[in-house]
Amino acid sequence: MRVFVTGATGFIGSAVVQQLLGAGHQVLGLTRSDAGAQALQAAGAQPLRGDLADLAGLRQGAEQADAVIHCAFDHDFSKYLANCAQDERVVQALGEVLQGSARPLVITSVTSIGNLAQGQTAIETQFNAQRPNPRIGSERAGNALLQAGVNVSAVRLPQVHDRSKHGLITYLLALARQKGVCAYVGEGHNRWPAAPVQDVAAVYRGAVERAEPGSRYHAVAEEGLRTRDIAEVMARGLGLPAVSVPEQEAGAHFGWLAMFACDDMPASSAWTRQVLGWAPTGPGMLQDLADGLRLGITAA
Repeated sequence: MRVFVTGATGFIGSAVVQQLLGAGHQVLGLTRSDAGAQALQAAGAQPLRGDLADLAGLRQGAEQADAVIHCAFDHDFSKYLANCAQDERVVQALGEVLQGSARPLVITSVTSIGNLAQGQTAIETQFNAQRPNPRIGSERAGNALLQAGVNVSAVRLPQVHDRSKHGLITYLLALARQKGVCAYVGEGHNRWPAAPVQDVAAVYRGAVERAEPGSRYHAVAEEGLRTRDIAEVMARGLGLPAVSVPEQEAGAHFGWLAMFACDDMPASSAWTRQVLGWAPTGPGMLQDLADGLRLGITAA
């Protein structure tokens, strides 16, 4: 297949491109820069210059492809609501091009959309329409496209990591360095799922090759790591104390991260493993975090 990949030079997208090329697919990759275009060409992919605000350019990319994987997302959390709304528009624009064909569109969501209640394990078949995370808009847009006959499926992400990046934990590291403590909320028993980036990329490839309309896949290697354990690994690596913050003070300490720092969001990938034959092989997140801090290569 010829696959159009948004975010093709990003943390996850670049791994997806490698997966696709390694499986014999052709890749048309969206990139904003000359450096990104050169990187894609060096990898064996064809670059397409553009960004998420250029809906016409995104449609052009989808028109040239047999399938689309939408990985790109603006992770500037100071404008998170606006970025989630932008993602809805992108999903809609890509889907409009594919309507009336069997060509698959794989979009990106987060595993917490499958948590029906705080602390309940998310599964692929669950969709919590009341979930307060505004990222839910991406799946709502996908659901509307599905009803319109578009072959759309979703990959839901946990905390995606390697030794240098660790999802939301990258931002917790920056906060810890700023405040001089590695904090968790209450007893720190709330859990975050995680997976290595290369294993996550394999789920995207499996999803686009399976091309099953309406499917949701959980790219989850570890169902739930306690936030206290995460904070303690950070503390050892940074040489800072690990401390508990009362829930009522979480907003003051964590700022925009508070909504996540208080969240208990374990997630299962049992169905994904079964239907895709997916068996993650990468290191655990705590190991990657410890190694990154020890080697001085973490992003924050």
